[in-house]
Formats: sequence, structure tokens, C-alpha cells
Amino acid sequence: MNITITGASGFVGRRLLKALAQRGHSLHVLSRHGGTNLPPGVRIAVWDAMKGPPPADTLRDADAVIHLAGEPVAQRWTSEVKRRIRESRVTGTRYLVEGMANSSRKPAALISASATGFYGSRGDAPLDETSAPGSDFLAELCVEWEREAFAARSLGIRVAAIRSGIALDPRGGTLQRMLPPFRFGVGGRLGDGKQWVPWIHLDDLVGIYVFGLESAASGPLNATSPNPVTNADFTRALAKALRRPAIFPVPKPALKILFGEMADVLFHSQRVMPKLTQAAGFQFRFPLIDAALQQLLR
Repeated sequence: MNITITGASGFVGRRLLKALAQRGHSLHVLSRHGGTNLPPGVRIAVWDAMKGPPPADTLRDADAVIHLAGEPVAQRWTSEVKRRIRESRVTGTRYLVEGMANSSRKPAALISASATGFYGSRGDAPLDETSAPGSDFLAELCVEWEREAFAARSLGIRVAAIRSGIALDPRGGTLQRMLPPFRFGVGGRLGDGKQWVPWIHLDDLVGIYVFGLESAASGPLNATSPNPVTNADFTRALAKALRRPAIFPVPKPALKILFGEMADVLFHSQRVMPKLTQAAGFQFRFPLIDAALQQLLR
């Protein structure tokens, strides 16, 4: 299959690119800069998602498009940062779909990133793909982001929106940032630790993207373990995997100093279940937090 992919240099994109290459797919990467460390045979084209649709030849032969590109969310939020986060996803996706509309040959599928931020913070309420969106910045962002992706349906393109949770891998993302304090024995839960964590092993997240690509799945698909845990339980599992104590709770004001408004997201409670993902036929390799962390950190 000929696949055009954006955001391939990111934390998830690098692993996904490798998995797709191993499965024999032909890959065409869209990037703001020239790529490095790409698998053999991967083509690359320069595309600035804020300046217009991709080059026509990057979509003309594409059987499917995977869209991961976007400004990192995990940084201190300012008005300017929030603007970049929003526009990189909303405007970038709009231009991508516009490029598909202008293409003489339409791809059969668009697999677009989204996030469990769609749901906002909902306490202990179970959430699945049919649940209503929240009303904070990330929720409104995800609603707009998905709306732009689903606009490709009018072109006869199958669209799946992958609402990913916290992807776990020691080489990047949240887990990489958590490891140093935990390894020194000064890690701990966030606040009272009662908030639910929508986690997923990175291999399962990549697997869901591949599944979305190679199956007939469409609509929103939650990319989270079927067994969410509270932050306190996650903390205990991580401390156990590292054989270290975790007795120092992290107060919210301390994270506010580091991350500003974004610190609120770290305390969100999202008890997200991958109901439609499993109903479509996806099988998780790492559904339990203890086994997942043991495998990642062994």
C-alpha cells in the first residue's frame, strides 16, 4: 500500500514509520524539514502545514494518508503556544483535506490523530467513543480537529480518528520524563491520585494505527488500554517495576509553576474505554498496567 504520512519524526511517528516499513508498505513522508534516520526506501517531501495544501504529487499515488503532525501539547502554555497548538492541528488538517480534494486520485482512507482530551475531565464517569465532548481548551481543540478530518468523508474517503491516551515508552513521552525522579526514589502520585489515567503501551498505540489503516474501521477509535487505572495505582505500578519507593506526592501548585495552565491537564480524570476499537476487532497486547510497565522497563 502507498501511504503518505505526516508527523513521522515525532514520538509516535518514528515507531509507526518503522512498523509500516516492516509490513512492506511504500511510505512518503511529509515534513517541514528534510528527514534523517528514515527506513530505507522512504521518500520525503517538504510541507509546511500552515502555508497551504501538500504538493500534489505526494497525494496523487497515495492509497491512504496518516496524519500525525501537530505542535507538542506538553509544554508551558502561553497564548501564543495555545494558538500554535490549535492552528497546527485544525488549519493543518484543513489544508491536508483540501489537498486530497484537489488530487486527481483520492486516497481510500485518512487515519488522523486525535486525543482523549476530547472528553475533558469527567471524574469517575466511564467514557467511550459515543460520549459527549468536554468544554475546556483541549476538548474544543479535539472537536475542531476531528471536524476537519471528518470533512474528507464528503470526498468518499474513509476516516478514522485515533483518540490516543498517554502513550508509554521509556524512550519518549510522559514515561521518559517520569523515570528520573522515580529512579531516585522521589517520585509520587499527583495530588490525591484519584484521577483516572487513560494510558496505552506505545506498541498497542502503533498497532491501532496499523489496524485503522488495514481494516475497514471508521469514526472515532479510543487508543487507550481497556483497563484504565487511577494515578495512585499507576504510581504504585511504576514504583514496583523500578523497585523504588514512591512516597512524595506532587502538589498542583508546583506543577503550575513549571507548566502554567497546562498543569491542569495533568490532574484531569478520564476513565476512557476503547469500546468501539475492540468492537471493530482490535486486540490489545498489553491490557494491564503492571505487565505493560514490566515489559517496558525490564
